[in-house]
Amino acid sequence: MVPAGLRRWLDSGRPGVKICGITREEDAHAAVEARADALGFNFYPRSKRAVRLAEISKWLRKLPEDVGRVAVVVQPDEALLRDLAASGLFHALQFHGGESADFCAKWGGDFYIKACPLSDEASAAAALDDPAPCILLDAHAPGTFGGTGRAIDWSLASKVCAATTRPVVLSGGLNPANVAEALRIVKPAAVDAASGVESAPGIKDGALVSAFVSAVTL
Repeated sequence: MVPAGLRRWLDSGRPGVKICGITREEDAHAAVEARADALGFNFYPRSKRAVRLAEISKWLRKLPEDVGRVAVVVQPDEALLRDLAASGLFHALQFHGGESADFCAKWGGDFYIKACPLSDEASAAAALDDPAPCILLDAHAPGTFGGTGRAIDWSLASKVCAATTRPVVLSGGLNPANVAEALRIVKPAAVDAASGVESAPGIKDGALVSAFVSAVTL
């Protein structure tokens, strides 16, 4: 079952919007003002959008409760996962580093998001075979974990969406100019944008965020 804090994003009867890679308080508030349904925070230290829990926790507590908060992790150590859980600030973990199903279930609990790179029919089958309660389809780029700005094959993504009743999140190169067409073809439960709404890595462009949300909700 989708957690209450993520229902606006994943279970509202319309495509939900997550703005991922938030690094600044002002960007979080701009996304909330634009009516984004969820925000993603990247705890992978090597990411250009990496954040530290101690640096963002104070202002995270000020965000509206109905806006989802997702912690993105890549092959995380247990200390980080314990800290994230103890903070009580996040509605779900998003595993982005090829973690095992057992590891995700142990730390993600009843609901978590698993990023699945989509490049061909075999990767589509692997995404469908993954037992995660929610899957996020992203571009495959060796040595990177999301935020590449690369689009995926939407026709292939549409097959994944049609073959499962679980919520599927579409990611990978989405921006205000292409998201409406992506939604028309793929029909996901929700979309996720990072680089497509930025002026620089980790720096969101308020106008692009607003345009992206409007393109999804119109």
